[in-house]
Amino acid sequence: MKSQQKCIVIFALVCCFAVLVALIFSAVDVWGEDEDGITEENCSKDCRIVLMENIPDDISFDNSTSHLPLSAGLHHLLDQAVRSVEIVSPWWVLNYSGYDSSFQLAARQGRGLLFRLQGLKAEGIQLKISSEMINSTELRMLARHNAEVHYVNTTALTKGHLHSSFWVVDRRHFYIGSASMDWRSLTTRKELGVLVYNCSCLALDLHRVFSLYWGLHDKEFIPTFWSKRILSLFNRDKPLNLTLNNTKTQAYVSSSPDVFSPGDRSSDLEAISRVIQEAHHFIYISIVDYLPVLGSSAQRYWSRIDDLIREALILRKVRVRLLISCWENTHPLTFNFIWSLKSLCMEQANCSLEAKFFRVPSLQGINHNRFMVTDRAIYLGNLDWVGNEFTFNAGAGLVISQPEGIDERNSTVVEQLRAVFERDWFSRYALSVQPNKIPVCNGPVPLRTAQHDNRPAPMKNTHKSDRQTQLKIRPHDARLSKNNHQDLANGLVPSIDSCQERELVKMSHLESRQVQILDKNDNNPMDPPSQLAESSGSREIFNKPL
Repeated sequence: MKSQQKCIVIFALVCCFAVLVALIFSAVDVWGEDEDGITEENCSKDCRIVLMENIPDDISFDNSTSHLPLSAGLHHLLDQAVRSVEIVSPWWVLNYSGYDSSFQLAARQGRGLLFRLQGLKAEGIQLKISSEMINSTELRMLARHNAEVHYVNTTALTKGHLHSSFWVVDRRHFYIGSASMDWRSLTTRKELGVLVYNCSCLALDLHRVFSLYWGLHDKEFIPTFWSKRILSLFNRDKPLNLTLNNTKTQAYVSSSPDVFSPGDRSSDLEAISRVIQEAHHFIYISIVDYLPVLGSSAQRYWSRIDDLIREALILRKVRVRLLISCWENTHPLTFNFIWSLKSLCMEQANCSLEAKFFRVPSLQGINHNRFMVTDRAIYLGNLDWVGNEFTFNAGAGLVISQPEGIDERNSTVVEQLRAVFERDWFSRYALSVQPNKIPVCNGPVPLRTAQHDNRPAPMKNTHKSDRQTQLKIRPHDARLSKNNHQDLANGLVPSIDSCQERELVKMSHLESRQVQILDKNDNNPMDPPSQLAESSGSREIFNKPL
């Protein structure tokens, strides 16, 4: 009898051990995933970074140098691909399928990018995509062109959505920013992101975030055990020391929510907290929505970021500027919280909180930027500063910090992003917050009055390094050659001096080819955009259970 009980106990222990091993090895299916021989010891730390934007045609700025157009930048990144392209995007709406003919021309950049992605397999390049859009016609089309598509059921895993937006190419180059694979991101929306070249240390860490999503394919539970191949290489307490555009820099990748940050990976909230806490002189924030509440019908104050801003204002006397998008989905409570922040500085010496709302003229447009810049660092992310976003939604962020006292400050990405913020801040599209008055977030943008012309001019971005040469794009040389794209990757950043020239660069990849997107099996390449929710802000604050 005793021997029988002993056998049962042993059998139970063996079964438990087998289940444990199975859980470990099946939790995330990236065991044995090839990282192209790149390790933390041999990866590249001498990197180049390029700031890129999409500025809609109906927005014009005075006295400012434009950055690389988003569409051209993504094509440049594809030009560098040799083995693999990994993409995470909240939406796949590159091909406009609505009935308004006025958007057909604008959407051709999206169709051109979709056409380029379809052709990667013919070039021997593996395309891997993580998405939660299970009914996307475009993703099915790309899958028929040999793309590998994995679906992440974020709603089942976190009660949220996948809002991450980044590319990783050959584990060496990457893009991260506000733009998703949406034709509006390439035309009517104001977007901002960065391209980072020859930076396999940081690219490998972002690839591990991609691997996390990749391993959650069709799972409805969050693993208890994670593969070591998705654990972070760097975080806010152990950042990567690298050289970025010839400047000593520290950087790391963050992610959200907390359950998607295994091991020592810093969450987006931790990254934002550190950047705010280390600011000495100013904090400039450009965001779609700012709403420190959490919940659906029963709202609760969510103080994580709001308290940090209040502390910076009152205790450290740091100057804070908030530039928030003014659009149809701006929640009315946003203005109450902004007035509350402004009231802190009443009768307080050396306390400065300023807030403006950025309004884009186009009905399809929005200032989609999501970044923060201080005197020491930048944070570039995918989420709005709303409680539910960080609690439920999946996002990724990039923190770059650079020391003060650099001789050529204008050449650093911190100063470049500061110049972008100041350009937007002093533009006629930024509406000042008046006491107890809610801005009108639709209708025509008012013309600039004479009193605004006394503003300080935005800083121009200049690169005086011996290794950098400015290339001017001329109208008769609209199509960028492959060699020029390689020059960009090596740090040769084109200077684009007018809206017309910028548009020529945007269209450069599309004029030389006949773009045919419709597949013979799909007469409608994309579901109508009206069936898709927007990817920003308070659009979904109140529709998630806690």
